[in-house]
Amino acid sequence: MNKRIAPALCNLLGVLILLCVIITCLPVTLPRLWGYEVYNVVSGSMEPEIPVGSILYVKPVEPQDVKEDEVIAFHSGDAVVSHRVVKNKLVEGELVTKGDANAGEDLNTVPYSDLIGRVERHLPALGKVLFLYTSQVGKIYVFFFAACGVMLNLLAGILRSGNREEA
Repeated sequence: MNKRIAPALCNLLGVLILLCVIITCLPVTLPRLWGYEVYNVVSGSMEPEIPVGSILYVKPVEPQDVKEDEVIAFHSGDAVVSHRVVKNKLVEGELVTKGDANAGEDLNTVPYSDLIGRVERHLPALGKVLFLYTSQVGKIYVFFFAACGVMLNLLAGILRSGNREEA
């Protein structure tokens, strides 16, 4: 009986590890299939509406279609910022934005060329998962975690075949 428990436990643990890796990948990868870009919120400028650590799903949109009070994502230097639109200046080709937690409008307007898209949805706390899958160290951890799941399944197979030879 004990010879059956060890392979079963190895197999179960290996499958659970692989399922964890797959399930945590889904919020980051599946939305991309439907045309969304996925970003992590690292500052509190949109709190309490969008808390730090949230994951943002951004859908590309034509700049002239952006309306006041919508939350957009845009390039600001090397960073990606998400703020609420205060005004869409169609003639000038720029957007006036403001973070919900900020006292006033942003000092710089957002040129249409810097617009990424409209924030369609956000999920609190999933930004940490995104960081895990996009950082170099996180990728290494995920790879080795998945490799452990595969090795446990291989070990289960070896233990099972060893048990058959003994029988």
